[in-house]
Amino acid sequence: MIQAMIKLRTSNRVVILAVLAVALTTCGHDRAACAQTTGDRAQLMNPKAKTWSARSPDLFKVRIETSKGNIMIEVHRDWAPRGVDRFYNLVRAGFFDDSRFFRVRPGFIVQFGIPGNSAVATAWKDEAIPDDPVRQSNTRGSIAYAMTGPDTRTTQLYINLSDNSRLDKDGFAPLGRVIEGMEVADRIYSGYDENAGGGMRGGKQGKIFEGGNAHLDREFPKLDKLIRARIVNP
Repeated sequence: MIQAMIKLRTSNRVVILAVLAVALTTCGHDRAACAQTTGDRAQLMNPKAKTWSARSPDLFKVRIETSKGNIMIEVHRDWAPRGVDRFYNLVRAGFFDDSRFFRVRPGFIVQFGIPGNSAVATAWKDEAIPDDPVRQSNTRGSIAYAMTGPDTRTTQLYINLSDNSRLDKDGFAPLGRVIEGMEVADRIYSGYDENAGGGMRGGKQGKIFEGGNAHLDREFPKLDKLIRARIVNP
């Protein structure tokens, strides 16, 4: 009986060590990459952590999995370096996972970027980054940050559903473009228009920050989901 218990404990210890070894191999020394895999909420709750300032690759792709299908975005650091670095670090930390496309205006934009976890959303609400010069145009399929004025970009982004180049003069700097799945972006549910929260300038997003997914799913159940966003290896 005692020998059987010793063998069982030894077996369990081996299994635990094996799982830890796999986790360490996957995460390495990169805490942000590890957060994407393990859901490191402590990191997501600390916007001041040094890991958020990591430099992005010059060119990379992000696959956004939605309740309507997948959208692939190609991101160019030379288009908007500050914005791209922020986007890269948020994606690899799982920041956008399990959130909602809360503002969809037909023929205009699809907006996302408020976390479903209200505590995380509140922690990042005012974490703005400096502007980037506008080096590309807000044409159909391009992606850029929402903002309320100079140096107010935080975590909210939008995909242009049409040629919105008129936004260029207002400082909206595209950081990438959709290279696959634009038809998916076109299908994201738009029936609520501005009513589920609207844009940053509208001042009606308070309930999303306070209630997160619970609020949106209760009051606006048809909103499409951003299931996860992942950096795609070359």
